[in-house]
Parts: sequence; C-alpha cells; structure tokens
Amino acid sequence: MFSSAFLTIALATAAFSHPTKRQTGGVITSCTVPNTAALTFDDGPYIYSQNIVNMLDAKGVKGTFFVNGCIYGDTERAVLQNAYSKGHQIASHTWAHKDLATLTTDQAALEKILGVKVAFMRPPYGSYNDGVLQVAAAHNQSVIIWDFDSGDSVGETAANSEKDYDTLVAKHPSTILTLNHETVGAGYNLVTVAECLGLPPYLSVAAPSAQDYLLFYKYHNGLTYNFSYQGKDSAQVY
Repeated sequence: MFSSAFLTIALATAAFSHPTKRQTGGVITSCTVPNTAALTFDDGPYIYSQNIVNMLDAKGVKGTFFVNGCIYGDTERAVLQNAYSKGHQIASHTWAHKDLATLTTDQAALEKILGVKVAFMRPPYGSYNDGVLQVAAAHNQSVIIWDFDSGDSVGETAANSEKDYDTLVAKHPSTILTLNHETVGAGYNLVTVAECLGLPPYLSVAAPSAQDYLLFYKYHNGLTYNFSYQGKDSAQVY
C-alpha cells in the first residue's frame, strides 16, 4: 500500500500538518481550502528525499518540503532542484535546525539554489515563542505547525501510523494532512501547504544564482552532525 511504503522511508521528522489563514509571522495549524490534504516533510534533503518525490510524482500528488539550509552538497542540491521543478513546494526549516537566528542564512541558500524567497517556515521541533514569531515576521514568513503527526520521528511503526490515518479519515474533517488510498477515495485533493491555504508559495521567484559555499554533513547514529566548510562565505553552524 502506498501509505505503508511512504511511512517506511519517511524523513527523520516527517510531520503531517494542518496549516489556517495566512498571517505574516503568525502560526498556521490547519488548511482553509475545503477537501484538501497537505503533506509535509521536515529535515531534508536527505537520502530518502528523492524516493519520496518519485512516489508522490507517481501518484500525481504534491508535497511540501521544509528543508535545512546546511544540507546542500551537490547531490542534495540536485534533489532539491528536482523536487521544485516537479511542482513540490519548498519551505524553510532554518539553517541547521537548532537556531532561529540562522533563518536568514537558510533563506539565502534557497535563493541561490532555487531563486525563490520562501513564504513559509517551520521552527525546529514545532517549538515557538514570541521571539520565533518576531523572526518569522521580519522575514515576511508564516509559521506552519501541524495538528496530526505520523509519529515516525519517535519510532512509530507504519502499521500504527496507518491506523491513525484511517481513524482520522473516518471522521471526514473538511481538511486533513495525510497520504493513503482512503484519503483520495474520500474526495480529498492532496496538495501543497500553499495550495491548501489558497496562498502563493513564495514571496518572489527569480533565476537561481551561483552557490557561494557548500557545507557537507555526516550523520551519526541519528543525532550528531559534523560539518566542513568550502567556499568564500562564512556561515555559523550550531
């Protein structure tokens, strides 16, 4: 089943969110367009990102990827550009996942790689306070959280997550964020966060530019990132 396959390869912190009205610097937790479902993925680009894009493309649906600006070697950059070219939405998940002060660096990286200024961001772990909202507002970005989580980031099995989806779909809310055959059969359109809100996905769109720096990472035991720096621009990594 498509949902089971998807859950098996989900990103480290994939979350199914219900984004509500667009507010600059505001917090959005549900869709506003009826009968839409928005599927989101956090923390990429990672080794599963291309597989997820391929699966979404095969089903003719779109997803939204909240990405970290620091994870852009040549391979990750190509995956990100491919997802964008296929119509999937790209949004910010900060530079290195730990510090909202690095939001500017993440935005600059995405502008160089894709040529876009993203309109939406998700704070690490979905945690926010007035300071986070002020940072987002300064960048004219809305904060996207979620009201339904697949649980994969805490080790939930695909089978249990699927049961949770089925329970949610059975209630038939006007908007949901999930992915399986039942949602489509129940009349939901699987769309991007921007589409489920009826809003533009980007503040501006232009041609990409040359990348000034590359940061490569190595992932250890699901927890530790090691970074090395190449290029002329400096970037602080936490």
